[in-house]
Amino acid sequence: MITGMDILTAWVRGWAVSRATAPPVAEPDGYRVDVGLPGHRVRYLLRSASAVPARARTAAAPGTWLKTCGARSAVLAGLTEVWRAGETEYLMAFEGPLPPAEVPPPYSVAVSGEGPVWEVAVSSGDAPAARGQVAVAGGVAVFDKIETEPEHRRRGLGRVVMHRLAAAAGTPSSVLLASAAGRGLYTSLGWRVVSDVVPAHVPEAAA
Repeated sequence: MITGMDILTAWVRGWAVSRATAPPVAEPDGYRVDVGLPGHRVRYLLRSASAVPARARTAAAPGTWLKTCGARSAVLAGLTEVWRAGETEYLMAFEGPLPPAEVPPPYSVAVSGEGPVWEVAVSSGDAPAARGQVAVAGGVAVFDKIETEPEHRRRGLGRVVMHRLAAAAGTPSSVLLASAAGRGLYTSLGWRVVSDVVPAHVPEAAA
């Protein structure tokens, strides 16, 4: 079982596997991930809002992201004017098997991957309806990119995706980073919120 900020460690390691980035590098205040994408060059995962003022001053290159565990007001207070804050997210954890979920007609489900990353796609005929992926790192399943197309929402497809991903991963310890919209689904499945996470980034000028 993973507890406390061990969950942040588990999440960042699995996220790096899921996104095929360089492995996270431990820093005194959390982790750094060299993502290397336009607009998302490097990401810092901070364990506490107390680390924000120093990072906001010294790591403010365009394309830099901060994701900080802590109260939104404390995080925002530590940012300088070059940073743009996003909506609060939620670091969540779950222990044990996820509840089963029936696939409603006329949908079908495909599972792909041989580890450490698996993908689940739900479709209606040729039309994609919902998807997600999971990566296993250090014995922990990290759920990622869970989404349902707007016209297919409220039909239980998110539950189907989560159950199939959990079955593919085959490990009882799971973590994810949820949006405000996704938090309701995960809470209904028994997930618990470990910490609020406040994202912020320095925009990178378009080429």
